[in-house]
Amino acid sequence: MGAQMKARLILYWVSTTLIALETLVGGIMDLTRGRTAVFSGPRVSDVVAGLGYPLYVLAIIGVYKIPGAITILVPGFLRLKEWAYAGIVFELSAAAASQAFCGRTSEMVAPAILLGLALASWASRPPWRTLGRSLSLKTKNGPSLNVAQ
Repeated sequence: MGAQMKARLILYWVSTTLIALETLVGGIMDLTRGRTAVFSGPRVSDVVAGLGYPLYVLAIIGVYKIPGAITILVPGFLRLKEWAYAGIVFELSAAAASQAFCGRTSEMVAPAILLGLALASWASRPPWRTLGRSLSLKTKNGPSLNVAQ
C-alpha cells in the first residue's frame, strides 16, 4: 500500500469514527432530550424549540441517527451507507442553515465543521466501501469479467 493510500485510509477511519460517534451520541441525546455537549451545554429541546421546530422532531431525527451511525461503521451494506451519509449531510446542513436563518451565525460553526467531517469521511472511503466499484471475477478457463456492483 502506497503512502497516499495509507494517508487516505487514516483520514477515512479518523473522520468516520468521529462522525459516527457524534451521530450516535447525538441520536441518543435527541431521544433522551439531553444536553448538546452530553454533560454541559443547553438541552437539545431548548435549542430545537428556540429554532421554531416542534419537539417531536427530536424523536424522528434521533431514531434515524443511531442506525445511520452504525451503518457507516460496519462492513458491507454499501447502498445503505450512501443513504446514511446522505441523511447525516442533510441533518448537519439543515442544522447550520437553521442557525443562520435565525441569525445565530456563531452557532452554525459546529454543524458546519461536522458537515465537513462527514464529507471527508464519504470522500475518503476506500474502494471496497464504495458503491459502484468494479469487481473482477475470474473464470476458470477464460478471461476475467468486470462487473459493476
